[in-house]
Amino acid sequence: MNCFLCLLCFFVAILYIGRSLESEFDEQWMRQALAAARAAQALGEVPVGTCIVSENKLVAVCGNRTRTDCDPTAHAEIVALREAASKLGNYRLTGVDVYSTIEPCAMCAGALIQARVRRLIYGAPDERAGAVTSRFRICDTDFLNHRIQISVGVLEEECRALMQEFFQTRRGRIVD
Repeated sequence: MNCFLCLLCFFVAILYIGRSLESEFDEQWMRQALAAARAAQALGEVPVGTCIVSENKLVAVCGNRTRTDCDPTAHAEIVALREAASKLGNYRLTGVDVYSTIEPCAMCAGALIQARVRRLIYGAPDERAGAVTSRFRICDTDFLNHRIQISVGVLEEECRALMQEFFQTRRGRIVD
């Protein structure tokens, strides 16, 4: 019985360390996405940032560019997917992890499915237009041919605060 308990404790510790490392990596990459969101905001864009990682190496990091490019499809996720596909030489991005500061919309969630990304990690939910968990469940629905692993809430408060501050300022209501 003693050996069984020791073995059980060992496996629990391994799982905890694995999750802890994953959480550290998730926060590290989400900070890159937040930096891209802030850069987009400095250009007058809605502050959303996306970071794409393969085997814990940066492939692409982009912010929204809809106004800058005069392109309604230039959401951070789409721009980052295009850059990653170009760098990797394949429109299928199997094995990559996508970090987005805000829950993707229907267009972006559909693009993530088409790219066959492995995992989506996002910071804050988008209660109005989120298409991953808030309004729709595009990324893990059983009627599409690909499902994405989803992690929610990484640096959620920072991600949410950035969006709230942007829209409060835009509406002329700066709140301390």
